[in-house]
Amino acid sequence: MPKYLWQVTYTAEGAQGLINDGGTARRDAIVEMVESVGGTVDSVHFALGGHDLYVVGEVPDEIAAATLELRTIASGAARSMPIALLTPEQVDEAARRDAAYRRPGG
Repeated sequence: MPKYLWQVTYTAEGAQGLINDGGTARRDAIVEMVESVGGTVDSVHFALGGHDLYVVGEVPDEIAAATLELRTIASGAARSMPIALLTPEQVDEAARRDAAYRRPGG
């Protein structure tokens, strides 16, 4: 299954919900959402700085990832940026494959 890192930023409404419900309730809701599309969650971390939350997990395919993204955006409580993660072995495979490439200006 493809692995993703989701970078999440809460809106004011989402932050208020986090204050009201707490971090563990939010984690549980995230796990439930990811599992509802056939995925699993490896970790959930709240953060200080550019993004409010980081989630690492797996989902069956890009459609499942898009489903999670659409539902999150539609809630109005958060924005998330899904980032596909690759294993070192997948990078090895990519390095072995050829592609027609011409550098700019070349």
